Amino acid sequence: MLRSSSSLTRRHLLASAAGLGLVSLAGRVASAAPEPKGGVLRYATLGLDTSDPHRHTGSIAVQQAYVEALTSIAADGSVEPFLAESFDVSPDGRTYRFKLRQGVTFHNGDPLTAADVVANIERVKSKVKGGWLASAMKLVDGASAEGSGIVTLTLSKPYAPLLNLFSELWILSPKSEGWTETIKTPIGTGPFTFGTWVPKVKLTAPAFRSYWRAGQPIVDAVEFDLSDGTDKSLALRAGDLHIANIQRDTVEALVASGKVDIKTLKDTAWFSIAFNNRKPRPPFDDPRVRSAIALAVDKAAVMKFVGGDKGVVTNQLVAPGNVYFDKALHDADPFAKPDLAKARALLADAGVKPEDHTIEFVSWVEPYPQIVVQMVRKLGFKVNHVALDDIGAQKRLGQYDWDMNAMSSGPRADVFLRWVRLMSDGPNPVLWGGIQDAELDRTITSAVEQPDLARRKAIYLDATRRVAEKVYFVVIGHAPDLIAVARTVRGYEPGFTWACHWASGGVARTALISA
Repeated sequence: MLRSSSSLTRRHLLASAAGLGLVSLAGRVASAAPEPKGGVLRYATLGLDTSDPHRHTGSIAVQQAYVEALTSIAADGSVEPFLAESFDVSPDGRTYRFKLRQGVTFHNGDPLTAADVVANIERVKSKVKGGWLASAMKLVDGASAEGSGIVTLTLSKPYAPLLNLFSELWILSPKSEGWTETIKTPIGTGPFTFGTWVPKVKLTAPAFRSYWRAGQPIVDAVEFDLSDGTDKSLALRAGDLHIANIQRDTVEALVASGKVDIKTLKDTAWFSIAFNNRKPRPPFDDPRVRSAIALAVDKAAVMKFVGGDKGVVTNQLVAPGNVYFDKALHDADPFAKPDLAKARALLADAGVKPEDHTIEFVSWVEPYPQIVVQMVRKLGFKVNHVALDDIGAQKRLGQYDWDMNAMSSGPRADVFLRWVRLMSDGPNPVLWGGIQDAELDRTITSAVEQPDLARRKAIYLDATRRVAEKVYFVVIGHAPDLIAVARTVRGYEPGFTWACHWASGGVARTALISA
């Protein structure tokens, strides 16, 4: 039983790398800090696309201030209790039992009950057709309440990602306006209330003074800046923002201002090169040629450029520190360091003269793919580099008339949300070349259906080895998204994903001090 990237330049990155290692909230002497106080915390990361939390497509950075879930993602990517005090999973992985916390109330004063949780599960299952919870909801055979404090969930078959994905199944009062169709005024249990929302401008979320955690929240309100296209670094330096995500090329000036510290999300964006796996053309269908190209890529140089001293070289879909990371596999990475001599030997063995071939190379309009292109050209290949915006790149990749790409993918609530894109019928598979591999599909499915974490991890590692054997794609490394935190802020800790509030950190624990 189980228990509970952005625009950048080399000059800016090299300058900011040292700066990132010098600033830390923990590094200042606590006794010298002024007393924390309330006030309005001004926060700007991602936007808010809907007032209905069950229908969001990317609003976790805002809406978790006022709605919470049964579970939360811990710093290492594992799951921890939230509105559920504890949870049990049956040995066969088909029955989940959640014990709810006592003393939790909705913003309208009603106590949270098991019946409310069941109503939310049923609403998502019947009303919400898309999103990451859709697959899980299809497997739910039933949800029932035992008294006011126990929720039992039964599945038609095991689905191990469920606990992590339930960190984004928000629990709202069924009395929320618009419950039967589209929620207009969400009534949650979070440390702040929904307040006043001006789409694409701001959301003002007042403190909920009957929040279930004593002494939280500390500030009087959070004002979420939802505007697009603004220079957050200027607002941070002017004192108009307290917390904001930033681009790496702004780090140097922000650190020099002495007004902010730099933190990171716990999960990372991962960077990779991939080959056309759905319609490969010779000689790029040969694993020896793919391996040769991978050996031309200096991973350390790319990750230094992308992430400064926060960039990490590895061969896995997760970074060191993640519960699914395996050091032995990391240490055995055959592409950890470039080796042009070995690359040329592989090409010779495959009977390939690189000067006779042009690589059709697709990427987003970013600097790091240009570095990869220059590295590959050292082998003698000609490269036609096509750099496009997001929509254009997705469309071109979907045509499968290319040979190679260099792409990245951001934080996810569960590792399966990375692996599912590598399946033959997975969503949005184009970044990794549209893999069509029945054996890989079976391996990933086996991991999803394995309730034991240690066994599940071992199966995912088998999938990693399968990808490496076929050289479908090659992970270059990982780099975290950066969060600037004003030095007038105390107690804020970013989450694993973009959640502004999570079980062990976020805006509920945040205080302000005088400048």
